[in-house]
Amino acid sequence: MNDTSTVPTMIWSRVTTLGPVTILRKKDRGIWQAISWAQLGSRMRAIGTALAEFGLGKGDVAGILGETGPDWIAIDLAIQAAGCISLGLAPSDNSDATAATLAASGCRVLFVENEEQLDKVLHIRERCPALARVVIMDMKGLREFADPLCESLAVFSARGAAIDDGNPAAWDAAIAAVAPADIAVLAATSGTSEAPRLVALSHANLMTQIAGVAQLTGQTADDERLGFLPLSLITERVFGLYVALFAGTVSNLVESAETVPENLREVRPTVMFAIPRIWEKLYATVSVGTAGASWVQRALYGWAMGQAKSDSALAGVADALVIRSVRAAIGLDRLRLAFVGAAPVSAELVRWYRTLGISLREVYGVTECGGIAAVSPADTIRPGAVGAPVPWGEVAIGDGGEVLLRGPHVCAGLWRNGEVQPATHADGWFPTGDIGRLESGQLTLVGRVGEAIATADGREVMPAEFESLIKLSPFIADAVLVGAGRAALGCLVMLEHDAVEKWAQDRNIPFTSSASLVRAEAVVALIAGELAQRAPALSGFRIVAQRIEPEDPEVTPAMRLRRRFVLSKYEALIDDIYRAA
Repeated sequence: MNDTSTVPTMIWSRVTTLGPVTILRKKDRGIWQAISWAQLGSRMRAIGTALAEFGLGKGDVAGILGETGPDWIAIDLAIQAAGCISLGLAPSDNSDATAATLAASGCRVLFVENEEQLDKVLHIRERCPALARVVIMDMKGLREFADPLCESLAVFSARGAAIDDGNPAAWDAAIAAVAPADIAVLAATSGTSEAPRLVALSHANLMTQIAGVAQLTGQTADDERLGFLPLSLITERVFGLYVALFAGTVSNLVESAETVPENLREVRPTVMFAIPRIWEKLYATVSVGTAGASWVQRALYGWAMGQAKSDSALAGVADALVIRSVRAAIGLDRLRLAFVGAAPVSAELVRWYRTLGISLREVYGVTECGGIAAVSPADTIRPGAVGAPVPWGEVAIGDGGEVLLRGPHVCAGLWRNGEVQPATHADGWFPTGDIGRLESGQLTLVGRVGEAIATADGREVMPAEFESLIKLSPFIADAVLVGAGRAALGCLVMLEHDAVEKWAQDRNIPFTSSASLVRAEAVVALIAGELAQRAPALSGFRIVAQRIEPEDPEVTPAMRLRRRFVLSKYEALIDDIYRAA
């Protein structure tokens, strides 16, 4: 068996040949701590042996519920090396969503990050009949806690290490027994337009993507990346972590979501994949910072970006004098590979980054293909275009314009009642639910099946492009186009609260809460002006007072709005748009 036939053989070949080389860093109490291949392998081996001792084997499911960190990575790799199936659960999911995923998967052992996630699981344990053990990574605050279902990761892995010392050959045999066709990972779909489904991805599916992406992007051991997205997101797990492990790229794991801007400036990564929300926030940071600068600084910035955009003879001078320092200010001055995916992104945002000297490229895919089906080129930008199909896969357009995928990267099937059930058509094509078209070998997305807004006059409008343009405002975090059955289009707006609060404070506009902020006449006028620039066809809008957080049901783990949920929850606010029109 070659060292790239399964994820465990790929990882273990690197552990044995690159032992002392750093592969992960984690910031702890203000200091970046290096983790070598040998340390990762030792942790992985102890946990995997403990899983086998507990009675888990081929086809059994073990889950991980927590934020991205070294333990998450070691546990994930250990589960797969033990011949089991690794399930990543979104840490932002509420109790009901977590219970549904655990029950549907048949998860037997669950690793939880801390007391917060443990409380969530204990509350739903009766709804997860297969769950036989909960292993707690961080025991802070749980010194006196005792429950026959639970134990600490320290105790669990120590037991595995002791067993492994007595039978070292068992580990190599376990890895060798994992076959490419075996299911490696269960991943939940985003649930933007339907109930989430569990996708079963085999080792062959994953290794096709991992080796292919590494070659396609040219990522190497000289690169560094910042790891901050939840590893329950399949694109982050495959395109981000697994490709980095394959290529030897160091993954720097952030302290928390709040420290991402600071950690970006410290690490200055050469490779970065992020959801649109992250790229939009960095753009907003520059936009708000520029607006608050002196008139000389604003003039210099405007001149420099103009020179770069027109590719004039002075573009190099503009970059050296101004634009390079802007990239450095947000920690992107070393970036050579930049990707955005997991949700629609505006062509204008991509264009802005390329003007800034960062060749931001779109990655398109769905959970059922491991997150990568097409990658946009580095030299052209077309609205809605997400690039050419990956060389190891095919893309076609089916009935109604639906995008179809086929290839060795497409999932083995969907996980139902402990079995894999086919997800593809008889001829191997998988229907994505996305609507698009192929032009000169490039895939362009139009929207999602069932998302078209039919207005009262018979027009059909796909909301994605409207919403992507609206979110370019540094003061708008998200937007939902509305107007089904109405005479005109309207919009619900979610504020970029930090930017709007600073704007209001700078102008001495009084507010005491999110609700009072969105009611302020000056703020309403500000948002009206932003919408008029980007979506003049709107007849009206309303601002959602709530600050949308990652754990809220309005959004997926990739911070993509669940449209149907939002339309239902804010139905009264939508009606108010048209009463005032």
